[in-house]
Amino acid sequence: MSSPLPHESVLRTIGTVADRLGLETYLVGGAVRDGFLDRSTTDLDFVSIGPGSGIKLAEAVAEEMGGRTAHVYENFGTAAIRLPESDGGLVLEFVGARKESYRTDSRKPIVEDGTLEEDQERRDFTINALAIALNEERFGNVLDPFGGVIDLVGKKLRTPRDARETFEDDPLRMLRAARFAAQLGFSVDTDALRAMQEKAPRVEILSQERITDELQKIIGSPKPSVGFEILYDAGILQHVLPELTDLAGVETVGGQSHKDNFYHTLEVVDNVAEATSDWPEEKAQWLRWAALFHDNAKPETKRFSKEQGWTFHGHEDRGARKIPNLFRRLKLPLDERMDYVQKLVALHHRPVALVDESVTDSAVRRLLFDAGDAIEDLMVLVRADITSKNPQRVRRYLNAFDRVDEKFVEVEERDQLRNFEPPVDGHEIMDVLGVTEGVAVGIAKEWTREAILDGDIPNEHDAAYAYLVEHKDEALRRADLFDEVVGTLDGPERAATGAIKEAVFWGDVPAAHTDALLFLGEVKAKALQDRGGDSNG
Repeated sequence: MSSPLPHESVLRTIGTVADRLGLETYLVGGAVRDGFLDRSTTDLDFVSIGPGSGIKLAEAVAEEMGGRTAHVYENFGTAAIRLPESDGGLVLEFVGARKESYRTDSRKPIVEDGTLEEDQERRDFTINALAIALNEERFGNVLDPFGGVIDLVGKKLRTPRDARETFEDDPLRMLRAARFAAQLGFSVDTDALRAMQEKAPRVEILSQERITDELQKIIGSPKPSVGFEILYDAGILQHVLPELTDLAGVETVGGQSHKDNFYHTLEVVDNVAEATSDWPEEKAQWLRWAALFHDNAKPETKRFSKEQGWTFHGHEDRGARKIPNLFRRLKLPLDERMDYVQKLVALHHRPVALVDESVTDSAVRRLLFDAGDAIEDLMVLVRADITSKNPQRVRRYLNAFDRVDEKFVEVEERDQLRNFEPPVDGHEIMDVLGVTEGVAVGIAKEWTREAILDGDIPNEHDAAYAYLVEHKDEALRRADLFDEVVGTLDGPERAATGAIKEAVFWGDVPAAHTDALLFLGEVKAKALQDRGGDSNG
């Protein structure tokens, strides 16, 4: 292991100031751990001995460093100095040594001044309970009362005191155990894992934000499955991500079994993690979330038939519809990042249908259109979804997806469908139709788009304009029918508006006016009947 002294010049400066103030001072926590593991770090935590000493030391260090600002948090007895990127972008945090006690209904401790060893004992794991002396007389000495260095060598996560008390006091530490294991490639000590199993229900007192923060860090680790398997084995995952544990298990009927979709999902996430290891974190993490949730609807779509065996028809569509509620519950962002995950979940089976040599350009166009800029990310997910243990089968699928990529390039170069916009815009459509915005404009725009995606017309202005002129009368007729029928709806009948609009856009609407009204009346009746059946079910 390397020298456990990260940013030594900064540490010596702080030691000099501490000596001047007569304060016993130590570097503690993750920075010491990462120093031993030769991992880079920019967060340095310092503990000094004595009431109020942390703030006093921070203010003196800030002055010593040329008048930096010490951000003081009086209520917590802490202070921080944030150095600019030009000085390494370090965050220096100072606090006086303390001991903690807890109530059973909260993870917020009662904090009192304490000794260095009491401060070390309150920490989550022995590898985070190391301290390095900074005062000149003992500079660089490692204080390790709980065997943290041995655990670093053995790659083991163990608690400084009784694991049950540790996790009872602060159940977030159980999630941190899974996170550190995934990040560092460590294992959880047997006693600690037993304690996690016993104390698993305690995670219910945690805020969703704290839980999701740890899940994000597991997702962002080199091998996320390590963390998720620990949470699963400890019985914690069912409390924080039941959608994942619902995938676990294998069912057999008539000698036919399906794969365990829990472990399959973890393998897919690991595959994506490996493929995105050099991506920017902000981009990679959402593709990893898509991998985690890509099969989330398999439990409710699972069916068995003698003819087909096990099927999960429609799991991608149903799974995509569940994403907004999942993100809302997990306090994940409800913006374009959620839309991205939802899109990838919805589309993750589509490329499989394109491996056939006889596939039409229309199917390729539609996927390019639907995926947009996410098409490359989608193909990363699709390749990661190949988890067969048969190397020949894996190679066959990967070769097939290479051919799909070639089709994408060919069609994209010819039709320019990336971020597709119709070659005739809304204003031009309104001019041709002689109307302002309305249903007719929507019909004309959708029909023109579909004609291009189907390959009926090229993705060019003149061809699209000619198509628009040819179909304008039918678009106007259908829009008038829509207005006429919807105008008669009253109260609860308005629930049928969407179905009527869908039929006007895409249905086989009779040419005769009376027949068309009867047709749309039947659409309305069926929509209301279906809605009544859903509400009664």
